[in-house]
Amino acid sequence: MDVRQELINRFLRYAAIESQSNGRAQTLPSSPGQAALAALLADEMRALGLADVLVDAHAIVTGVKRGNRPDAPAIGFIAHLDTVDVGLSPFIRPQILRFDGKDLCLNAKEDIWLRVAEHPEILGWKGEDIIVGDGSSVLGADNKAAIAVIMTLLGRLDQQTHGDVFVAFVPDEEIGLRGAKALDLARFPCDFAYTIDCCELGEVVLETFNAASAEIVFTGVSAHPMSAKDVLVNPLKMAMDFIAQFDRNDTPEHTTDRQGFFWFKDLVAHDSEATLTCLIRDFDTDGFHQRKRRITEVAERVRSNYPSGNIRHQVTDTYRNIATSLAGDDRAVALLFQAMDELGIDRKLIPMRGGTDGAVLSGRGIPTPNFFTGANNFHSRYEFLPVPAFERSLEVAMGICRLAAAD
Repeated sequence: MDVRQELINRFLRYAAIESQSNGRAQTLPSSPGQAALAALLADEMRALGLADVLVDAHAIVTGVKRGNRPDAPAIGFIAHLDTVDVGLSPFIRPQILRFDGKDLCLNAKEDIWLRVAEHPEILGWKGEDIIVGDGSSVLGADNKAAIAVIMTLLGRLDQQTHGDVFVAFVPDEEIGLRGAKALDLARFPCDFAYTIDCCELGEVVLETFNAASAEIVFTGVSAHPMSAKDVLVNPLKMAMDFIAQFDRNDTPEHTTDRQGFFWFKDLVAHDSEATLTCLIRDFDTDGFHQRKRRITEVAERVRSNYPSGNIRHQVTDTYRNIATSLAGDDRAVALLFQAMDELGIDRKLIPMRGGTDGAVLSGRGIPTPNFFTGANNFHSRYEFLPVPAFERSLEVAMGICRLAAAD
């Protein structure tokens, strides 16, 4: 079987397993489909001759493809099992369409089209095969395209010299990078690693946000309207007063590039209490710490306006900018750039306005940059994966392993 067909077959097989994460669940993994996919991958890894294959109770899969160059650095690849929940169907129905330069009909019955005028990024793939969904769900290239790349890589490493290649597939990246945080690094003892997550052909992520979440709880005083004068303290009003202290333009919808933001994402309230959730993001470390202090400052200010009420808050770090880790060890980046240069792939460095499992691993001591799967429009019903770009992702991974063993 040629490489192209293997990549496609693997992607279709993995996409057929519903593995949408569930942000409301407290378990890890948050959905049973992720455990099913983990079991399938473990069986396939054993069939490919990997050693130390293990699936734990959290559906974290690890294994190693032993190399024939013991002096080469140990490389890791990590991808996530879950697809995102954006309110669409959890069931993915991929299809392969030839793009002739015109609008693509994803679903004739529901009249869903991927229109060139709305998605001009597809124009560079005229005459090529494109993997798309049927418009009822995301495609799931985030991150099953990466899983297909890694598994195809493992099956073809015997054709070249390479060092030890460690692999980890983790659950629930889309809901707080939970799997990467739970990964036992003793099972993933690589010198550096790579995530293959998101992004069109050539895109490389060497920067992510620093990220934290804040929970602010407003305790009011409930009272019947007939006796509420000078007694009632409305926790919902306290929460609104809190939000009003922040710049309305310092939010995701008004910022871009390396600008950070506050995102007031959730508010649950009743007569006595309101709980507000805020996401804090900033590329700059000092700016990040200033934003966290801002939460405390505003909480104190609002509390002083409600003497008989109370405000308590907690700020929790989620992940940090991978640039912090990469600055101390540039081997992973150097190999990635060399592989791309040899393949003639133009680098498109982007500051990721989000995080990857690599942000968690980098914070835990394993430098982990990210490179492209080749797909576009993640977290959208219009997600599409040009097959040639998909192939290039595999070629980069193969090149990294070869070059690392050649040093």
